[in-house]
Formats: sequence, C-alpha cells, structure tokens
Amino acid sequence: MQRRLPALLLALACLAATLSPALATDQAAAPPLPSWDKLTPAQRETLIAPVRERWNAEPESRQRMLNHATRWQAMTPEQRKRARHGMHRWQEMRPEQREEMRALYAKMRALDPEGRQALKAKWRQMTPEQRAEWVKDNPAPAHEPIPPHHP
Repeated sequence: MQRRLPALLLALACLAATLSPALATDQAAAPPLPSWDKLTPAQRETLIAPVRERWNAEPESRQRMLNHATRWQAMTPEQRKRARHGMHRWQEMRPEQREEMRALYAKMRALDPEGRQALKAKWRQMTPEQRAEWVKDNPAPAHEPIPPHHP
C-alpha cells in the first residue's frame, strides 16, 4: 500500500495524456495540454476520480496516502523524475528481484555511507546464486503485499 501512491500519482500524470485523443495517435501534431486552471471540469474530474474512489474505498490508508502526496509535493522535479524511473524499474522486476531489492534496501538503511558503498560494490560482484544466498542470510523485513493496480 505504501508504495502505491507514487504509482497512482504517476498514473494520474499519464492519464492527462489520454485527455486529448490526438495524443494517442499523433503526439507531435497534438497541441500541448493546458495548465490545471485551464482544464474543463470534466477533465479535472477524470483526473481526480481515481483518487477519490481509492480514498473512499480504503479509509485505513488515508493517512498513508496523504503522507505520500505531501512527500511527492515536496520533491524537486529531478527527485520526481528519479522516483518515476524507480517505479517503472520496480514494476518490470520479477518477484525474486523485488525480494532481493527489499533485502538489499533494508540492509543498506542500517549502514553508514561507507558501508553502503562497500555493500553496493560487493553486490555488483556477486553471481545470481551468491545474491540468492545473501538474501537468504539477510531477509527483508515482512512487508505488506501490494494489491494489483486497478486503473
């Protein structure tokens, strides 16, 4: 759940591209979409409806959603770009790779900067078998499963 809000925000950004049918067929010839203030009420509703539905359907997640939105707003454009790239990479990973990354991230959070660099260098030198053994010896903390995304 915790990782879903940035993905939802990215989905909303992508949804803006669907507001103009010309974008789907010929992006180069389509005029740029207007700023938020210039969107029609119907376009704004199209963008907001998924967030409203999730907010109402998952009251236990509201605080987390609000925290993620607040963090997203505080990010610089470069940080947002890196976050989007990371979300895309995460979505493309196989389940075993995700488990490796969870374990690696949990371990790195407990290390100082020099320890992180050393672990990164060691990780890059490991074979897939060595990585699997390392993950077995350094399991990630239990995590909340992420339900499938519903557009």
